[in-house]
Amino acid sequence: MKAKILVYALPALILATIHLAEAQQPTKIPRLGFLGASSASFYSARIDTFRQGLRELGYIEGKNIAIEYRFADGKTERLPELPAELVNLKVDIIVTVPNASAAKNATKTIPIVFAAVADPVAQGIVTSLARPGGNLTGLTVLAPELGGKRLELLKETSPKITRVAFLFNPSGESSPFLLKEMKTAAQGLGLHIQFLEVRSLSDFDGAFATAIREGAHGLITGPQPVINTNRARVVEFVVKNRLPAIFTNPESVEAGGLMSYSPDFSEQFRRAATYVDKILKGAKPADLPVEQPTKFEFVINLKTAKQIGLTIPPNVLARADKVIR
Repeated sequence: MKAKILVYALPALILATIHLAEAQQPTKIPRLGFLGASSASFYSARIDTFRQGLRELGYIEGKNIAIEYRFADGKTERLPELPAELVNLKVDIIVTVPNASAAKNATKTIPIVFAAVADPVAQGIVTSLARPGGNLTGLTVLAPELGGKRLELLKETSPKITRVAFLFNPSGESSPFLLKEMKTAAQGLGLHIQFLEVRSLSDFDGAFATAIREGAHGLITGPQPVINTNRARVVEFVVKNRLPAIFTNPESVEAGGLMSYSPDFSEQFRRAATYVDKILKGAKPADLPVEQPTKFEFVINLKTAKQIGLTIPPNVLARADKVIR
């Protein structure tokens, strides 16, 4: 009788032991790779928004999701090696801002969520916005006449300007679209564009000297990592020379720039978290449409306006979403 009880009890005991061992196994948490083309300080507020978006979906960094960060600090030559590092770490998803091409070249299998990309179709990153194909999807800053809108605001703010310096990196992914748009918009506004190329930190002094020598009345920047990372240097130049300037991101205005007009990047990074959530739950990047911006943000720094001796016209100031006083 005892032998029979032992025979029946042994399988149950083994099964219970297996279940207990499985319960004690640490649960594998998802691991993200975050790749930023600019500096960590530049992305600070945007990363906070991304983390907030993750928290709203139930993901808490360090608890049930891990994030590996890599930043190129505006040095485009570092972009190929950084996503390769994330691939070697076997992350589950790569989130990249904005240089998606480097991430795409690094892996054809790991899902990639991008944000702030200029034109992912024209850049060959996705097949179409509706059906991206491949392993990439995300959010674009593609919007009609965005550069033209910045020029228009600059002209309205300082009506007497006729010559505007455009600071940009000619090797940037978005440069061909920016140049075409800028030339078209300038013609319509009766402005002459002075093109100033900056590929690295060493190019800024020469570009600034050219702007002064050729009599620039104002400045507009390209939305590129080398400029974003060195925004304090650009701000110092325009304030010192009392030049009205418009930037492509609010971070530059917070650093002392006059004004910026851009897609709402906080919204973009919050939305990027929803893409991560969908992919972790089984969705394929190829089936998730790329989103275009629907919200834009116009920021003005009145302290800077006072510093350079500029009065912002009331009709311009009334349209600002945020005013720094």
